[in-house]
Amino acid sequence: MNHSARISYAIMAGLFILSAWLHLGTLLLVALFGYFALLTFSLRKSKLVGITLYMVAIAGIGTGLIFFSRQAYVALPQIADTTIPAVVSFAEKNGVELPFSDYESLKTIAVHDAKEGIANIGRYIKTATSQFVLIVVGLVVAASLFLSVTWGTETDARTPRDSLYATVVRELVLRFKTFFQSFAKVIGAQIVISVINTGLTAIFVIIMGYPFMAVLVPLTFLCGLLPIIGNLISNTLIVGVGFTVSPKTALIALIFLVVIHKLEYFLNSKIIGDRIKTPMWLTLIGLVLGEKLMGIPGMILAPVVLHYIKVETSRNKTSRAPAPTAPPTAAPTTQ
Repeated sequence: MNHSARISYAIMAGLFILSAWLHLGTLLLVALFGYFALLTFSLRKSKLVGITLYMVAIAGIGTGLIFFSRQAYVALPQIADTTIPAVVSFAEKNGVELPFSDYESLKTIAVHDAKEGIANIGRYIKTATSQFVLIVVGLVVAASLFLSVTWGTETDARTPRDSLYATVVRELVLRFKTFFQSFAKVIGAQIVISVINTGLTAIFVIIMGYPFMAVLVPLTFLCGLLPIIGNLISNTLIVGVGFTVSPKTALIALIFLVVIHKLEYFLNSKIIGDRIKTPMWLTLIGLVLGEKLMGIPGMILAPVVLHYIKVETSRNKTSRAPAPTAPPTAAPTTQ
């Protein structure tokens, strides 16, 4: 490994540390998603088509998120109001002990938490505003990279190609390309699995006559982007809502989700496992660390970083001392 490559690896490590320290996971994730979308929309041919579809997608997703937020704002309290009593009643009839005694005690805890949340409303607004700004900046960064990926060395005649700056920049380009390829491979596979899971879940909730479908189906897709733990969140919500229909529906939902979970083991092994080959225990450790450092964006990025580290370390061989060679033997003399 040459000196410029070592510097580029140190810069990449520093950028990862700064992103975690400054809580820039949202910015990094949005920029990567945006660039991934632009390459997909353009089919790697027409930048005009890519940018046009990119703007349409941003407008459509923004409108959809506003609609979903309004639906969730109304539906989620209703889900709690109907699901919790049904679960408590079922538990009492079957002698299952819950961490709360009744619905009223749970409501008291919830009201107390809500009052604390209202007291901290200013902090929440500040956090939401900063995250919105990071999203906008990430979208702009993605579009800028897509339109012109230059580092200042290609057109600057004053920078010799063999200078330290130019060689480090070329190594950094390779680092960033490798990292984006890891992102495209991991997130692309996760999106495929989430779409399959969401489609099967949508068919199930429609057949079973579930309420709140406008909230449950999008939540299933969004949770599916979180490796491993996302399915646990969406499955718990679907089984809980099933109690509002009937305990039998909740049981059928549990069986269905177990079957889907087994199917996802197969999908993970075929779609994700064949692509990244990262053991589950290492992925779980990455998810925990990612959540601690960057929150939900960190959980999404954790498998990407793990795959990137694996690719980079697999690419560089460790230096070994050359094996000792036997001293040359003298050629036999002929008489």
